[in-house]
Amino acid sequence: MTPTISDANVKAALAAIESETATLAEKVEMLIEMAAGLQKKPKNSQQLEDAVLLYRRGLELATPDLPLLKARCLSGMGTALRTIPSEGAELLLEAKTAYETALPILEEHASPEEIGETQMNLGVVLQGLVNFRQATMQEAIQAYQKAAKVFTGESYPQEFAILQNNIAIAYLSLPLSPDQEKMRQGMAVQSFEAALKWVTLIDHPSEYAMLQNNLANALQYLNTTHPIDNNLKALAAYDEALKVRSRQDTPMEYANTIANKANVLFNLPDDVEHPEAGNPNNLKQSQAYYQEAKQIFGDYGQWERVNIVTEMLQDIDREIAAFSQ
Repeated sequence: MTPTISDANVKAALAAIESETATLAEKVEMLIEMAAGLQKKPKNSQQLEDAVLLYRRGLELATPDLPLLKARCLSGMGTALRTIPSEGAELLLEAKTAYETALPILEEHASPEEIGETQMNLGVVLQGLVNFRQATMQEAIQAYQKAAKVFTGESYPQEFAILQNNIAIAYLSLPLSPDQEKMRQGMAVQSFEAALKWVTLIDHPSEYAMLQNNLANALQYLNTTHPIDNNLKALAAYDEALKVRSRQDTPMEYANTIANKANVLFNLPDDVEHPEAGNPNNLKQSQAYYQEAKQIFGDYGQWERVNIVTEMLQDIDREIAAFSQ
């Protein structure tokens, strides 16, 4: 990243802080506050890059007698770095270093919540680095599990839900042998279900929908001797997610969920008591969901997903044609 502040307002604020008669600690706190403000709802990646530079300036000013402020600069910088869109591992590796440098200081000087939040963010970074072979999924799970000791379902339902969701997805990504597959999937389902004990449709709608959708995905592909039962449970969970996700308010999430639901219907007999009779009705419902999802994916330029759905629609056409013969 080029070490220049692009935004005129940020430049002016930085100059004001430099000329302030405030104490060093107050200046560092101002820089942290300003950087956090840029991170909260960034309009573009440049604002995140500006936040990183403000944190770096805070680190330059933070003398050894200000360890907690130094750690907060590092932790905030890690979060800004991991949020900047990037195709390589470089920014994630920088974020990992920032979090790992901050953690020992936080463990000595900060609250359990601040330590837990940094562990959770480190887990996200480690999970991202798995794709670049720069970390293992086990390392990510360990970081999440440390955070989960702080963010319990009873005291912090939202954080607990996000953690359990991340742990479940990490379990599903673990490279295990075929004989361990069933155990891995079962652990993921348990994590989703544990989170749903504390997250409600009324109080935490977006987390509730995320968990129901992901639980349904896990159930749908669970290696089991009762596939129809699991598909019925998955269908019910997708319907719960769709109580929150709508085409108007959350189009991409909605499209993902109806496409997932379409896949269940494609594989589900119309009458579960008589599976030999086939599923012409469910195929038509599946077709309708896929057609709607395809339109939304196309509207948002998600061409890879459009292609996948197009192939599924061709499969459905063949199945429906077979029933008509």
